[in-house]
Amino acid sequence: MPNYRFRCAEGCEFDAMYSMSDVPRQAECAACGALAKRVITAPHLSASGGSAYGLLDRAARSAHEPQVVDRLPSLGAAPRQPVSRNPLRAKLPRP
Repeated sequence: MPNYRFRCAEGCEFDAMYSMSDVPRQAECAACGALAKRVITAPHLSASGGSAYGLLDRAARSAHEPQVVDRLPSLGAAPRQPVSRNPLRAKLPRP
């Protein structure tokens, strides 16, 4: 359900949720009781998918419930760098 913003003549702003078919042009202000008009705001769109939300959830969870580590992780076999046998590359500086 979309969230709509309203502003009254007194300057109060509030948000209200309505279905797209039932949204009014004016609503009663929650703070002062005056008539508030609907204002145009930017839509709240999200470009991230489920994996991004999962990452955010795991990051928030690890802040409160960090994993206990009792040993270093194994690195496994490191991938070997390919060796070039080209004689022109033999003169290049080595790292």
